[in-house]
Amino acid sequence: MVTVNDKEKVFHLHNGRISYLLYVMESGQLGHLYFGKALNSAGSYLHMVEKAYRPMTTYINEGDLTTSYEQLRQEYPCYGTSDYRYPAMEVQGSDGSRICKLEYQGYEIMEGKKALPGLPATYTEDGAEAATLEIRMKDGWRNLEVVFSYTIFRDVDGVARSVRFVNHGKEALWLNRAMSLSIDMPDADYYGVQLSGAWARERYVKTRELTPGVTAVSSMRGNSSHQHNPFLALKRKNTTERSGEAIGFSLIYSGNFLAQAEVDNYNVLRVMIGINPFGFQWKLEPDAAFVTPEAVMVYSGDGLNGMSGQFHRLYRNRLARGYWRDRERPVLINNWEATQFDFVEEDILKFAKKAKECGIELFVLDDGWFGKRNDDRRGLGDWKANTDKLPGGIEGLAEKIEALGMKFGLWFEPEMVNKDSDFYRSHPDYVIATPGRNMSHGRNQYVLDFSRKEVVDAIYVQMHELLSKAKISYIKWDMNRSISECYSAAYPADRQGEIFHRYILGVYDLHERLIHDFPELLIESCSSGGGRFDAGMLYYAPQGWTSDDSDAIERLKIQYGTSYVYPLSCMGAHVSASPNEQVGRATPIGTRGNVALTGAFGYEMDLNKLSGEEIEEVKEQVAFYKEYRSLIAKGDFYRLLSPFEGNFAAWEVVRQDGRQAFVTVTRILSETNGPYRRLPLCGLSEERKYHVESRYLSYDAYGDELMQYGLILEDKSSGSPTDASAGCRDFMSLMYKVSVIE
Repeated sequence: MVTVNDKEKVFHLHNGRISYLLYVMESGQLGHLYFGKALNSAGSYLHMVEKAYRPMTTYINEGDLTTSYEQLRQEYPCYGTSDYRYPAMEVQGSDGSRICKLEYQGYEIMEGKKALPGLPATYTEDGAEAATLEIRMKDGWRNLEVVFSYTIFRDVDGVARSVRFVNHGKEALWLNRAMSLSIDMPDADYYGVQLSGAWARERYVKTRELTPGVTAVSSMRGNSSHQHNPFLALKRKNTTERSGEAIGFSLIYSGNFLAQAEVDNYNVLRVMIGINPFGFQWKLEPDAAFVTPEAVMVYSGDGLNGMSGQFHRLYRNRLARGYWRDRERPVLINNWEATQFDFVEEDILKFAKKAKECGIELFVLDDGWFGKRNDDRRGLGDWKANTDKLPGGIEGLAEKIEALGMKFGLWFEPEMVNKDSDFYRSHPDYVIATPGRNMSHGRNQYVLDFSRKEVVDAIYVQMHELLSKAKISYIKWDMNRSISECYSAAYPADRQGEIFHRYILGVYDLHERLIHDFPELLIESCSSGGGRFDAGMLYYAPQGWTSDDSDAIERLKIQYGTSYVYPLSCMGAHVSASPNEQVGRATPIGTRGNVALTGAFGYEMDLNKLSGEEIEEVKEQVAFYKEYRSLIAKGDFYRLLSPFEGNFAAWEVVRQDGRQAFVTVTRILSETNGPYRRLPLCGLSEERKYHVESRYLSYDAYGDELMQYGLILEDKSSGSPTDASAGCRDFMSLMYKVSVIE
């Protein structure tokens, strides 16, 4: 999958569907040629290099008026030697100079791909799945080696990239900027697509035309954030969900990031993604190395759905890992929205017994079980049971839940502490705080300094002891505030720029230790909902709490946007009470179920408060999920109608062999005597005959009809009298089952 023209020094990564071409310039730098639909691997492509004399341009060599880094498309640009755009790297020496010039040294090709030390990354299980090209570069003046890693996958139309810096000199160097990926595209005729929002409305799809200047999303919060996701996509003007060219960029990282698209004065587009340079500086001692997080870029000629499908296959199968990667996820119920801090063991057991009657498989005890935790002002850091609430401790409660025939799960917030806790009183110096400055709080809590091994060790000991004694099958790992006043008492002044990154490495380390010790433990990542819903966490936690907003209508947009990058198997999606706690909206339990069923399914309510009719519907939902959860987790997902563009939202999940699918259609507001509608489907077999069934209709049709003419939508506001019982009201949803007729 890697072809090298040694004479021309052109490298061609290809898998029969896509090509990635780069070359070594005459100056020794790496240049970019092409990324897109597959090209002939035997071709010679240096003619793609375009350069000419341009006024007001700085040129590299005296007497040469055509060669300037400002005009040449590059792979990993430096600043200050004729290129005035944003660089991918910046290295500073003891002399204060930040000028760098990398020169080609050689390359190596290997089967599969290497792991990244201490970092999450995609992986292979046999060498034939991927090929990796490593190109070695060197700044001779600094004696700095820079190794670029490119992995192309056999079964995914994408390339994974990372960079390793090694200081072979005798003096320390400082990395001020070290992006994971940079690419100069030949033109900028794209729209940029980003996933942005805030708490309870994360990952809304935002699209804008790229024009000269910089378009960027980022986080400086210490976590990937509710506000922006570490992702950026490019799409052509005519690209839709179903057709056209789209390129996606995703960073496998959970901390501060920058994703940026810069259009220059010649309509060249530079895209880069990596650790946010703001607040970052890494001291690279002699003989030390620094490795950037991995970035993945995928290409699709089949629209945005095609782009998402590439990410889904890679992240579901070769980023998520371990015991739970391929196993069916249990239906869970969480007590938080029902009880918050106000519960005792008797309440919990009553709660769990009703859930068991409905077929639910996992009970999760949320915040409030430990220390003196009766509100959010105390207890964090003291990970021992509150025996006033739980006389038998967590061990006793877990035994009783298991005796009901359910698994038991538990909420933790390992990275945080309250001042009113025994842990803080014993270790007040364990928090992130700048000497002489005020300590800001969030939710009355403070951030533990996970850049320090002894702090991580102290939390690990508490969690390990509890997990070793009690029958805990699942943990919900929460994180309810971002980092402020970032400073670590354990590091000198010239290493304070490392703390944000070292913090995330500490978070990853704690996950890794617990996974090693308890390999069958299911971890769900949470960060006040979706504040750290990123590819980095997926490596450790195969599912995440998508948002604290559990309202079904809000979730249409949140889950729709999330699906641009992340597979359904990792999206925690629950049915909550009505009216909804976050927005006060009342929605039918059927709609709440239909929206939540396309994810890692569960409940956030006290089932004892439901009517008999509602309980029967819960049982039907649980049974449906159990029947279809393998399809939901492993099937191909298609977005059909966008809630950002109209009154309807629709999506489809199809078994990979095309034999079975289900379609969810949600009408947000009711209509009177609306039009007849048809919905073209995706992913079916044209020549096969299918049976279509929903609550209101049943018919047979061939796959070509369902994909071209479309699925007939039975909307009770269409030509029918107003009848609330038949579905003519706000916030209605229907599920359509589509199955091959044998």
